[in-house]
Amino acid sequence: MSEGKGFGRGGKGRGKGKGKGKGKGKAEEKEWVPCTKLGRLVKETKLRKLEEIYLFSLPVKEYQIIDEFLPSPAKLKDEVMKISPVQKQTKAGQRTRFKAYVVVGDSDGHVGLGVRCSKEVATAIRSSIQAAKIAIVPVRRGYWGNKLGQPHTVPTKVTGKCGSCSVRLIPAPRGSGIVAAPVPKKLIQFAGVEDVYTQSVGQTRCLGNFVKATFAALSKTYGFLTPDLWPETHFVKDPYQEHTDFLAASVKTIK
Repeated sequence: MSEGKGFGRGGKGRGKGKGKGKGKGKAEEKEWVPCTKLGRLVKETKLRKLEEIYLFSLPVKEYQIIDEFLPSPAKLKDEVMKISPVQKQTKAGQRTRFKAYVVVGDSDGHVGLGVRCSKEVATAIRSSIQAAKIAIVPVRRGYWGNKLGQPHTVPTKVTGKCGSCSVRLIPAPRGSGIVAAPVPKKLIQFAGVEDVYTQSVGQTRCLGNFVKATFAALSKTYGFLTPDLWPETHFVKDPYQEHTDFLAASVKTIK
């Protein structure tokens, strides 16, 4: 046998960074280089608020756009709702992967749900968090009764459905709290709704469909036209049209 260098943990040979040498530790995150027009506008701070994106229904294709407006540790919280193994039958046998359901929200009117599969649990969770950030939607809040103080409940009765699960959110008086099962309760808390009654129908044991139905109901809160939204809309240019010179110049520099 040779001298023995590089065979133990932390040796100087083929350790692949598992020992106490240079290989240990997280790799530094690369600087974000936007790939979309919206990403370029956000990076150059041409857009100040996340609501400007929702106002013009601009599709968000990069999760870093959300990170610019809602930094992850400070404002945006995430929680893993469920991790389940899924299997596929192949010629060589069964191939097992892991499916992760992750909810993100800032408890102030923004919530997202991401579902992704991967061979490893950590990769599935990381991919689900990124998918949830891209899928973030604004949640409208309203009042029950008198319009005193801050909005605390959903503005109207809304229903979401996925599979056999159907979830209905009903406005509740101030102080009622979130009257819901543990799964939708977490999603509603992340959305920033303080008081709400819920009603569910179907196989709620299927957590995936249950949480998707709740997310669908929350995303419908801005789809209901109430009298306070009746005033005439003053149309303005969308960000792509307003900053067309900047976008054209940035394309030339890339070429």
